[in-house]
Amino acid sequence: MHADLEKLLTANKINPQTAERLDTVSPGSFVLHKSWGAGKVQSWDLKERQLVIDFETRDAHSMDLKFALGSLDSLEDDHFRAQRFEQLDELRVLAKEDPVELLRRTLESHEYSMRLDEVDEVITPVIVPEADYKKWWDGAKKAMREDHRFVVPSKRSEPLQLRSTDLSPAALLNSDYEEAREFKTKVKVVETIVTQSDRMKAEPEELTKLYAKIDSDLELGTNSHLQQVVELVVLRDDLAAQTEVPVPDDQSKLVDVVRANGARMKDVLGGITGSRQAKVFEVFPEAFGDHWTEIAIDVFHHAGPRAVSEAAKYIVEKDELKALKKHVRTTLSRHTTSADALIWICRERNKDAEELFDISVGTAILALLEKDHLDDGPMRNGRLRSLLVDDRDLIPDLVEGADKTDIKHFARRLLNSAAFPELDRKSLMARVIKAKPETQKLVSGEATPEEDDSLLVSWDSLDRKKAEFEDIVKNRIPQNTKEISIARSYGDLKENFEFKAAKDMQAVLMRRKGELERDINLARGTDFKGADTASVNIGTKVLVENSDGDEVVYTVLGAWDSDPSQHLVSYKSEIGGILLGKTVGDDVEIVDLNSDQRRTYTIKNIEAVNP
Repeated sequence: MHADLEKLLTANKINPQTAERLDTVSPGSFVLHKSWGAGKVQSWDLKERQLVIDFETRDAHSMDLKFALGSLDSLEDDHFRAQRFEQLDELRVLAKEDPVELLRRTLESHEYSMRLDEVDEVITPVIVPEADYKKWWDGAKKAMREDHRFVVPSKRSEPLQLRSTDLSPAALLNSDYEEAREFKTKVKVVETIVTQSDRMKAEPEELTKLYAKIDSDLELGTNSHLQQVVELVVLRDDLAAQTEVPVPDDQSKLVDVVRANGARMKDVLGGITGSRQAKVFEVFPEAFGDHWTEIAIDVFHHAGPRAVSEAAKYIVEKDELKALKKHVRTTLSRHTTSADALIWICRERNKDAEELFDISVGTAILALLEKDHLDDGPMRNGRLRSLLVDDRDLIPDLVEGADKTDIKHFARRLLNSAAFPELDRKSLMARVIKAKPETQKLVSGEATPEEDDSLLVSWDSLDRKKAEFEDIVKNRIPQNTKEISIARSYGDLKENFEFKAAKDMQAVLMRRKGELERDINLARGTDFKGADTASVNIGTKVLVENSDGDEVVYTVLGAWDSDPSQHLVSYKSEIGGILLGKTVGDDVEIVDLNSDQRRTYTIKNIEAVNP
């Protein structure tokens, strides 16, 4: 007790209770004010009832003694706030060299538990500058998790705690797992335990307890947290291998979990690391027997970028690449290959996917990007777009060795694609032209009919095609997009019939749009005037006669002008191809359109459609 108070007690001028209260604000004592922070009493005048206190935010502040007793809290000399006032430089050094010790002292002075905003307030900016605090705190959290005396929260709404216990290191690790409430947190805890497996190996009984806790959680979490359940089993098995303490036979094995949830593997594997995926794939043959390849390919098709590569890698290692190729060729022909699968094919085009890589991959990429552009909602295939734009060798590789017609169709689809800004389209097309210079004329409209395989069509049929194309682009596709958006709002897309029907219609419309776009780009309109009648040409009427004297007049017109009931035939049809180039007197074998029987006819006359 302060000497001034002892004198007053001896003289019976104050009672012991008053003396004890006054001693809490005696000179040299530490106090705390809610606004001014920690302080140290420098002097007092008991006769005048005045104190002089140095606070963190103000020096030599005078206070009325009675007011001070009612507004100040007493601090022990070793309290963190008192240390911050008296030993600030030492604490700043400690923050840099041993942040865990700094936080231990902080928590001990605050009843072993603090909200994170309270920690922030105590540490920054007095001890750690505000500009450095986030980086400092991230490092401190990592160090505290490894220390295990601390319970580090996963959310800011939860407190940071210091355990007041004498538990062994292995028991502390077990305690971390017990205190984890969310499955994601449980996975992180076991990840940490794996890195410190030596501690568990030293106490096998604690490891056995951990196995039992994990096994209990497997039963609870399979339905709602399958991804984390799979990760827990893999991590547990890693821990068993490192410690050489086996998992009891009566507890769930990885193969059991995988076998029981085969159809769901595509939904969970994409979210875990490649090394853990590899261990899951290793049990596929045992889990699914002869059907394991089908399940692995299902994962390849649906599970996302991480799982695509790992699934393909495992399928190749097991000599089942043939089955994977068959699947990919089917999806390419239907334009249903996933974006992640297309990315894998492009990246592996000189390795495992070499036989799958051709211009059809490019067409599938354009189809998917166009669908993404027209679909409702955020862009989902940004990685695929970036690959096409950033990999400068991709388009040259796609067109290398491709058929001229396929290159032309690809180039024209690229030029007309709304999925790219104009500058990107020009840049991508420049790569096509650089790889195949002959495509310059194909895309500029300067090619001859022989060079570009144009279709000669009547103006009427061309107008009909254009009208259908315009209706699809301006009316039917936008309406379909609205229907998809409305159906999506109903929720539960797996059981949503309206959404599925709208998406199926979207595929039909996109396919028809592509067909019309290709045909219109190839078409050259004509009125068939001036046809050469020295032989059968487009725009001529041909009189033929059989041995029975039956006569038929065929009119050879454009690619889209067939009308069998009127004996109008396209020059692209079988009959048109047979007649073209023939002269009067030539014999031809033609299938009679009425009887479907092949008969021999002689050409009697050729005249122009519009003489």
